[in-house]
This record gives sequence, structure tokens and C-alpha cells, in this order.
Amino acid sequence: MLLTISCTRPEAAGWPATDLGFLLHKNPSRIQTFEQSYGVAHVFYPEADADRCTAALMLEIDPVRLVRGKSKGTPEFSLAQYVNDRPYAASSLLSVALSTVFGTALHGRCAQRPELAETALPLRIELPAVPCKGGPEYVERVFAPLGWTVVATPLPLDPAFPEWGDSHYVRVELTGTLRLADALSHLYVLLPVLDGSKHYWLDTNEIDKLLRFGEGWLTGHPEREWITRRYLTRRHTLVRAALARLAELDDAEPEELDAIEEDADAEASDAAAGSEAEAVPEAVPGTADAVSGEVDERGPSLAVLRRQAVHRALLEVGASRVLDLGCGQAALLRELAPDRAFTEIVGVDVSMRELHIAARRLRRLPEWQSRRVTLRQGALTYTDASLKGYDAAVLMEVIEHVDLPRLKALEHAVFGAAAPGAVVVTTPNSEYNVRYDGLDAGVFRHTDHRFEWSRAEFAEWAGRVAETYGYAVRFEPVGPEDPEVGPSTQMAVFTQQRNDSDEKGAA
Repeated sequence: MLLTISCTRPEAAGWPATDLGFLLHKNPSRIQTFEQSYGVAHVFYPEADADRCTAALMLEIDPVRLVRGKSKGTPEFSLAQYVNDRPYAASSLLSVALSTVFGTALHGRCAQRPELAETALPLRIELPAVPCKGGPEYVERVFAPLGWTVVATPLPLDPAFPEWGDSHYVRVELTGTLRLADALSHLYVLLPVLDGSKHYWLDTNEIDKLLRFGEGWLTGHPEREWITRRYLTRRHTLVRAALARLAELDDAEPEELDAIEEDADAEASDAAAGSEAEAVPEAVPGTADAVSGEVDERGPSLAVLRRQAVHRALLEVGASRVLDLGCGQAALLRELAPDRAFTEIVGVDVSMRELHIAARRLRRLPEWQSRRVTLRQGALTYTDASLKGYDAAVLMEVIEHVDLPRLKALEHAVFGAAAPGAVVVTTPNSEYNVRYDGLDAGVFRHTDHRFEWSRAEFAEWAGRVAETYGYAVRFEPVGPEDPEVGPSTQMAVFTQQRNDSDEKGAA
């Protein structure tokens, strides 16, 4: 299995093409070998001079290692485990090697020459054999929208017998001017997509990998649904969850996330190999795209509309000091930071990983914006005296992630203990789910949702909370409003009621 990456000296550049070695963290002057769970990876440079440099990654696959640990009772226990195309054709094995051998480059880091990591380079990538049952046009469909010029040549079943026709393998040549990190991320995701299978067991962590290495290009790709289905080998539950999360990331910036470590034990087994894949319904033109919350005529995503609605609600209640409770990766914080109406913005989340990503994103803001934003770790079901006294708090797509028995604890911590002047709450409208193709009855939009409420259920909850803690509440739709089932997202704006004695005391 072979991959070559060539770089020519960029025009007007003051550095040679051999600086590709700095980006890959592999010295062009020597051969390096890396043990893998399934064989050995070699990195060497067939050519390396000032005008052109080529790095080669060659995998020697040991078929015996691939099946080590499998019992005789597994469905795929047969000669096919030992006699297959894995030693020769680019597949998920090559993606794993990219993440382990070129992991630093894949994540866009270059300590010695950081400017190189951000430079678009003239690249040429060659893969002698890529499995692609859809034919060369599928290679074009997935790589061309990313800025590549694609040449995909079918390989004959046997050159000695041309009448046998072409195989489902193609030789792939990609040329383009891109950052090396982007090029590697394209290969990491799309090689298993073209193959349509993986050599290890898939679980929900695979969704995180797809979103991590697809950030910056997957959400806007015209074939994103097809890519998602193929990357997740048509596992219906995983695909549905991934599409829902992609909808929430439609306007997210690419992030340099932590490097992943492939589990060598998991790589040795895929119990579902050869089983019949579940089909995912296609989107119907002019209707909501499967669980994404968008229609084919793409306007602003639901995630964008939701943040804009919350922003307007905060301005309407006159808030200047704001809490974003369950801030996640700082999407709303970055929406609010440029508005000088907000003098202090605090993001609170229970996940240190989410806060770590949020902090990196906030560092990209101008200093005058970021200095008004702070992050804190905290569980929303526990009271925190430091959160008391703010003008407003936001629970944007948060309450549905809380177990129902714990929801009253959250109500007390937010409305009772913190008691901000206003609280803005958004949550999915379960009635709207019937407008999503492929979302079965009773299935939530996100696998982590503990519940999803109808408009009546949300109104009942909001009314009880308002009465208990002395707030008035009004409701607003978010996104296009269907005449029968309402909006996709429902929003409640709570404002604290002050009695006469409170006003006299304040005076």
C-alpha cells in the first residue's frame, strides 16, 4: 500500500521544497520505520531537492495480525481474512497510518516552522490503487469540491485479458494548492469513504473523528450526507447522530483538536463485516434534510438562527452582564462578544474538554472582545454563589440534556439561587420532528437528549417555573414556523417580576 505526497517550490517562496520534511516531521535524508498493530509503515523520500520533494508512505500489511484475537465463531472467519486486498489498496488502514505517522502534520502543527503549517502549498498526491465500487466519478465527486484537480484512472481486472473489463480499483492523482493539514484530513476521511468499509469496530467515537477531521470542509461539502453514511459504514444510528451534529456545526470554524489514538485492539475486529448495511433515507428536495433542520435551498442554519434569536432576546431585556450556562465550545459567546452592549459575558460548562476548545476559539477574537469573556467550570444542577446578580442567563439547547429527575435541581440553581434578571431558554420542538426525513417516530434529534418536548409541554414547564420563582414568561419561535407543527426550536424568555416593596427597597 503506497501513498506519495509531492511538493514543488512555491512561486516567490524563499524556502526550498524540501521544507516539506519540516511539516511531516520526517527527515528527507533517511528512511524511518514505524510499527503498526497490523504491520509496518515506512517513510522515505524518492526525491528531495530545492525544486521538488516527494515523501512516500508505504505500508507492509500482515494479514495474520489483522485477524489475531478473532475467534473461530466470528461470522467472517474464513480464508477471506487472509486472502484480500488490504496489503495493496488504500483503505482505513492507510487512514490510521496517516494519524499515527503524520499526526502532527495532520493537526496543522509545525513547531520549527509554524508559518509553513498555515501556507497553501502546490501539492501532488498519488495513490496507485484505491477501492471505489462507484467508479472514477465518485473520486471526482468527493475530492473536486475541496479544491483538487482529480485524475482517477480505472485499473483493469487483468492487463493480459482486457476483455474482462475494469476492476473496482482506480489509480488516483490529486493536484492542488492547499495546506498540508487540509490535504491529510481529506485523505483521512475520504479514503475509507471510497472503500465503504473499515477494518475495526465502529462506535460513537467514530462520529467525533469524522467531525474532528472534517471540520472546515465537511459541513459545506455537497456530498456530506453520502460521505457521512459511507464513513460510518451505513450504521443507521451513528449516521443519524452525525448528521444532527453536523447541522449544529454549519458555521463553525475549523479547530485544531487533540490528536486521536487508534485503539489497536479495536482495529483487529469488525464483527459487522459482511453484514447487510442499514439504509438511510435520502433527503426530499424542498423538505427538511434528514435530521439536519435545513431545507435544500440552504439559508442560515438553524444553529445560526438560534444564536441570533437569543442575542436579540438579551438586547430586548436590556442585559449587559450575561451568563451562558452550558456554553459548550463558545458558539454563543463568540456571537455576543462583538456587541458592546454586553460588558461581561461568562461561559459555564461541566466539561473541561469543551471549555478547553472554547478557550482556544476565544483566543482568536480581538483582545477588546475576549477580555470581556471568562470561562468557568460548573455543574448546572448545583448552586454557585458566584453566579448570582447577573442581568441574564441563557440555557441554549441545554435542558433536554438533563435527566428529568435532575431538572428541578437545575431550576433551583438557575432561577432560585442565581436568580438573574432574565433567563432565555431554547429547546427542540418535538412536534417538528415529523418534518425531518429519516427521523423515526419517538427518536430524538440527538443521542444525548433525555427528552424532547412539544410546545404544550414546554409551555407547561415554563409556566410552572415562572410561577414558582417569580418570573413572567413569553414564547418566541426560532426558525421557519410550520403552520401545523410550529418551529423547529422553541424559545422562552423569562423576566423577573418585582413587587412594590422590592422597588422601594431598591430606591
